[in-house]
Amino acid sequence: MKSAKLAKTLTAAALTLTLLAVPVSSTVVHAADQVTSSSTSASSTSQTHTLKKSYVVYGAGATDKGKLSQVLAVGDDFTTLTATADDYQKYINPNDSTTNAAMVSSVSIVPTDPGSGVQVNVKKFNGDNNITKVTAQQYAMVAQMAGVTDVTITVSANRPVSGESALTGVYKAIATDGVDLNSQNTQSANQMLGATNGAIAANKDDGSYPGKLMAAVGDTTKSINQQKKQGETPTKTTIQTTLNQNLQERNIYNQTKNYTGPIINALVQFNNSPISSSKDYSSHVNDTIKNVKNSSGDIMNKARKFLNSADGQAAQQKALSWWDKFVNWLRNWF
Repeated sequence: MKSAKLAKTLTAAALTLTLLAVPVSSTVVHAADQVTSSSTSASSTSQTHTLKKSYVVYGAGATDKGKLSQVLAVGDDFTTLTATADDYQKYINPNDSTTNAAMVSSVSIVPTDPGSGVQVNVKKFNGDNNITKVTAQQYAMVAQMAGVTDVTITVSANRPVSGESALTGVYKAIATDGVDLNSQNTQSANQMLGATNGAIAANKDDGSYPGKLMAAVGDTTKSINQQKKQGETPTKTTIQTTLNQNLQERNIYNQTKNYTGPIINALVQFNNSPISSSKDYSSHVNDTIKNVKNSSGDIMNKARKFLNSADGQAAQQKALSWWDKFVNWLRNWF
């Protein structure tokens, strides 16, 4: 009788273990698994990367880093870096004569779940929005075009700046993490940042416009990637037609048509870069398109890494305690 009861108990235990396995495995994020090695054929490999760990990159000219660390939600597990004028020349513009003092905007960059794309928060500093030019949606799509994905980027500055140098910190974090982003990819992405400034400035009273514009840009890069993977090379005319169609689908063609020249040129540069032929660019950019298309304002992701949060650690400890109790319960049968 006892053996029959034991058999039923062990069967129930096995079922419980099976059910427990699902949430545990789906919660743990192995960011390193998302990093792919380079290959000589861009179309047969990935040009898109995420991070193994979290970073905070302060501009060399930033002050009040204690307050900045709070704004950027920096944790004890973050690796700290500094973005210098030399870094700006390396990653953004080799012909620029900027100084360390001008490197003010700072970023934190955190790996997130696979398939989450790029999400960006532009945070106020002491109540002031000191990133005066670049929007969260621009940062997100430009980072994706450069080859960064599945991260949350938080940007802030201790005094008013345009924010254009913040991408320096993102690229430096990726490089420090062990991946050298292709310079053609980053240059075409950087060009898109400047190319979209005019249209966004002209529509500054429409809070939803940056998300719609960057989604249309993302849609166009996705189309280019799909054509390249099929062995086709889009012409400038084809790219222009595709962009106009995407702007019409987002209902912003009339507001944008006078500002598309620089955007088309940046898309041509994207077409000439290795990432445009990357095997998985379409799926990654689709994730980021979802993030930007309906977003407005500066906050795209309020969540931090759950497993590194106090709540996440408490949940893990609770699960371990429950497991110990469960093992002890089984032992009572033997």
